[in-house]
Amino acid sequence: MIQVNNLDKCYGRQVIFEKAGFILNPGERVGLVGRNGHGKTTIFKMILGQEHPDSGSINIPKGYKIGHLSQHISFAGDTVLKEACLSLKDSEDGIDETYKAEIILMGLGFTLEEFNSNPMDLSGGYQVRLNLAKVLVSDPNLLLLDEPTNYLDILSLRWLTQFLRDWKKELIIITHDREFMDGVTTHTMAIHRCNMRKEAGPTEKLYQQLLLEEEIHEKTRVNDNKKRKETEDFINRFRAKASKASAVQSRVKALQKKDHLEKLVDIRNLDFAFKSAPFTGKQLMEVNDLSFSFDNDSLTLINGLSFSVGKRDRIAIIGKNGKGKTTLLNLLAKEIKLKDGTVSHHNQLQMAYFGQTNINRLSPHKTIEEEIMDVHPDGNRGATRKICGTMMFSGDNALKKISVLSGGEKSRVLLGKLLVSPSNMLMLDEPTNHLDMESNDSLAEAIDAFDGSVIIVTHSEMMLHSLATRLIVFDDGKVTLFDGTYQDFLDRIGWKSENDLAAPRIKQNKPRTKSVNKKQLRRERAALLKMKSKKIGA
Repeated sequence: MIQVNNLDKCYGRQVIFEKAGFILNPGERVGLVGRNGHGKTTIFKMILGQEHPDSGSINIPKGYKIGHLSQHISFAGDTVLKEACLSLKDSEDGIDETYKAEIILMGLGFTLEEFNSNPMDLSGGYQVRLNLAKVLVSDPNLLLLDEPTNYLDILSLRWLTQFLRDWKKELIIITHDREFMDGVTTHTMAIHRCNMRKEAGPTEKLYQQLLLEEEIHEKTRVNDNKKRKETEDFINRFRAKASKASAVQSRVKALQKKDHLEKLVDIRNLDFAFKSAPFTGKQLMEVNDLSFSFDNDSLTLINGLSFSVGKRDRIAIIGKNGKGKTTLLNLLAKEIKLKDGTVSHHNQLQMAYFGQTNINRLSPHKTIEEEIMDVHPDGNRGATRKICGTMMFSGDNALKKISVLSGGEKSRVLLGKLLVSPSNMLMLDEPTNHLDMESNDSLAEAIDAFDGSVIIVTHSEMMLHSLATRLIVFDDGKVTLFDGTYQDFLDRIGWKSENDLAAPRIKQNKPRTKSVNKKQLRRERAALLKMKSKKIGA
């Protein structure tokens, strides 16, 4: 159990927590929600002792082990498997528990061949996955996971969902993916108006409760102000009358005792809409027999893919990382030169492209206002400021330099740039990364309402379920077109690669004893790695 009491924390004039507190009970898996900058990561750092509150207390039991997902990369092992095994608990009876690390690594997308790779040769995303594997392998009393989904593909996400559902100890997780959070947690805790509120159940239940309470607060405030005004009018009217002196004095005392409810400050949400450009044809894009592989690479990423894009299509490109999803999007946008096949754009096509690396294309020395103006130099400053305000950069906040912005704020700048010019096709490469949960909800609504076509690369199953009507699927070594929703795909085909994932239920395996010989250990491990896990969420 962890107890947090009367927590105060300020950064300059910005109040983060004011008399905040919560209790984390044994076995609770808690989703921590709140707007970016409202203190989610700060509370993690305080629990870890990396930051300290201005006042209040955080009580953690003696001997209580906390594991957290670190973005800091530091490896001591010379192979991926050895590095993961460094986090295994010491076995008192000499049992070889390497298999636990192997199961978790495979679940997070590592192949058996990669077990012997040097961790420093991995991509940045896979190095973070290795850090996540080390945390899971360590089997702590409390898991603190801050945006663990950012570098996971859809299959690893589905495996992690099942792993965390089976987690019997404590968990606090921060993620922008509402469906993932609701799928693994028992409770939701919101950082709201500098305080903390925890309730059993999913995010929607807590948000509805907070909304109801704020509606009641506002109605009570209005009624109280009306009664206060009537009382003040009575006092002013009869103050000079001796016959009413007792009544006046009684009402003065009642007024002094009654608390005065303040009007709640509005919490702004991202609220925007994409501008659609007219289109009179039937097909915005035609793709015929498209094939592609990079130079000096024998691996063919795309082979013979053909499809068309209608003016209201919602097409999602899905699959594991590194299989060609972003490459396909770049080919469709003609940012990469075609080798085999054709991609034909209609002459009325107006494309708005949110690329995966576009955040890096923002100039760190420019202001938000200047970045928006660069896209549409003919636009006036007032129109630009309006776009900045829509993206929650109102007033002088529009004059912030890009260099001081967080990842989520930079993503909002990119979305703002997309709003400047009308389009009839949105091409979006993982647009939900770096946005908070509320901003993702607004983005999903804006995409759904867009009067044009959408092609999106995403690992968010919430986005897939709510938007996609056609899929381009990278799985089982090939890319195919699927006509139907994501649920149709899961019901009718499913992820073939998922059958090869190791089951995450580590504790159900019988413990080994010293009497088992090495050959038997190897046979058991091989059998364990070949176990077919149930299709998660199917």
